[in-house]
Amino acid sequence: MRGVLLPDDETRDLWLVGDEVTTEPVPGAQTIVSGGFILPGLVDAHCHIGIAPGGAPVTGIEQARELALIDRDAGVLAIRDAGSPFPYPELDDDPELPRLARAGQHVAPVRRYLPEIGVEVAASEVEAEVKRQAKRGNGWVKLVGDWIDRERGDLAPAWDEGTLRTAVRAAHGAGARITAHCFEESSVATLVRAGIDCVEHGTGLSLEIVELMAQRGTALVPTMINIETFDRIADRAAGKFPLYAKHMRQLKRTFPTIVKAAYEAGVPVYVGSDAGGGVAHGQAAQEMLRLHAAGMSIMDVLAAGSWKARDWLGFTTGADFTVYDADPRDDLRVLHRPKLIILRGRPITPGR
Repeated sequence: MRGVLLPDDETRDLWLVGDEVTTEPVPGAQTIVSGGFILPGLVDAHCHIGIAPGGAPVTGIEQARELALIDRDAGVLAIRDAGSPFPYPELDDDPELPRLARAGQHVAPVRRYLPEIGVEVAASEVEAEVKRQAKRGNGWVKLVGDWIDRERGDLAPAWDEGTLRTAVRAAHGAGARITAHCFEESSVATLVRAGIDCVEHGTGLSLEIVELMAQRGTALVPTMINIETFDRIADRAAGKFPLYAKHMRQLKRTFPTIVKAAYEAGVPVYVGSDAGGGVAHGQAAQEMLRLHAAGMSIMDVLAAGSWKARDWLGFTTGADFTVYDADPRDDLRVLHRPKLIILRGRPITPGR
């Protein structure tokens, strides 16, 4: 391959030998790229290939595979599945699919989460369930930090503060990193103070907690595409749960300011589309545009959806690249049109 390699901004010659990259010439090599802009493969750090469109678990391994291929053809060559109701460890090393970092099934409160998606447990069972789910994933645990409490008529933490803290300790004790779905204010504050590794969504973040995340290196995956659906959720809920509807609209309205504050404070922010269920796959580039609109520089957005995200997930080696005719540093919309995808050293023409 020969082209402008990002983020180095140098025209480089690279040789691919299987899944390895070298700068040493390889006799008899076939040229697969001559010109253009070469970016380490994109990352979707909040994706659910185990959840089918509409919100039910996938029907089997082939449907999960098909969803992952949609992301791959959009240039996403590494995925963190942030919770799957369907186990698929056999896809971890599938040469056709993006590299996978997986959580097990969502650990969720009883009768307060999406049907069929989470393992619903009482507070007394959270510690044991977190340990079980750490074994089902390959390095991550996914917790539901909050959801609507129908008796209260508004968002509320999934369990008491002590139980949330116990969940974080249990995951770390099992050798896994833990992340949590967090819309509401108090749950995200508790979990960040407890030492959680990552916050998903984070609409209820305060400036105080943002500063703590920056100090500790706690990651944020904002899923801004998902947050755009809050008005629709509020409209459906307003008749029965007006307080919840008002709260959701407020969280949506203030969220771009929170994302900008987190970025400016130095919180590690990564790209995640929340594909699966109500969000279509293949939208990592769309999420990157939203992060830029919220105040992140183009280079930092590219890092958040490419090389820095790969480092964060542990995908530091391997021959994964997306190639573009135009420079994405001039216009992020270029990311919608990869010219060539190279996954594990093998060239793939998008859509074929």
